Amino acid sequence: MVLVTALIRDLAARFGRVDVLTSGPWSAPLLLGQPGVGEVLTVRSRKTPYWLSLDQQRAVRRLRARAVGPVWYCDGNDAARLMLARAGIAAEFIVDVRDHPRLPGEHATQQWRRLAKLLPPAMAASGAAGARADAVPPDTAALPGGCSLEVSPAQREDLEHWLRGRELSSVRLIALQVGNKRTMRRGLRRMATNRKYWPQERWAAVLRHLRVRCPTHAIVMLGARPEYRLNQEVAALAGIDRLYNAADDLPVSRLVALLERASGLVTVDSGPAHVAAAVGCPQVVLFGKASTSLYRPWGAAGADVRVLTGQVDGEPSMLGIQVEAVTAAWDSLALRTN
Repeated sequence: MVLVTALIRDLAARFGRVDVLTSGPWSAPLLLGQPGVGEVLTVRSRKTPYWLSLDQQRAVRRLRARAVGPVWYCDGNDAARLMLARAGIAAEFIVDVRDHPRLPGEHATQQWRRLAKLLPPAMAASGAAGARADAVPPDTAALPGGCSLEVSPAQREDLEHWLRGRELSSVRLIALQVGNKRTMRRGLRRMATNRKYWPQERWAAVLRHLRVRCPTHAIVMLGARPEYRLNQEVAALAGIDRLYNAADDLPVSRLVALLERASGLVTVDSGPAHVAAAVGCPQVVLFGKASTSLYRPWGAAGADVRVLTGQVDGEPSMLGIQVEAVTAAWDSLALRTN
């Protein structure tokens, strides 16, 4: 969803406002209040049978009440297309990402921005302004590449209150993201399906290095609530001071503000990595099997990003990344000095 902000930004510059239909608990707090974002409709699951899903039914009613307009469909499957059909939005009003696959070497945000130049067939056929697929609308051509998020005064105030409660208000911060979506699922931390697992003892070694290199910084361990225990295990192995496990008290809005404030971040390829790029936080990011050319964190703010990859038995694997590579990348990172 952070990557899709590149599409939202260009569409908002072109049309004035973008309403978003999305799923999951994090999308609404991430997007609400962002420039160009209008209404955010959220469903818990796109795959739940429609007759069982009250939130799908509410979203369809809201879509029916809107005037028919262009839709940019960003999913890789048909799960949500039925909702659009139920709302009376015909296919000729939809630009579907699956009809415009990624070009060789193209980053995800570049693909989204290319999509923003298009119009659905119904609008293109009517001769609407900007209908040419190869035309860059003048008001978006000068926008910087990458994703972007703005932090509101209310978010900064909430973060300041949170930091004061931990006596961290006047301290420079380093952020660390150890876990990922699969580590939040019990029993999957070391399974082969968890391609973003990096051993706790390696994280502990990185933490000890951060403490030596940045002796006056506080280190904040990020994560969702189910990652709290994993963070505690890593912290116990590291045995350093001024290390704070925030995974039990870090809603999305506060995470965004914290990463805007942090001097730097060390993370696996994750949502927080893209949030950090979007708010200009320098980072070292560890990749497993995911494509770095497609998913490398890229923010419009242009912060320094060091991407690390490894191999095991000739195959891409995060387990092939050694501690020394992470610490060397950190030492060369252009940290924030505020």
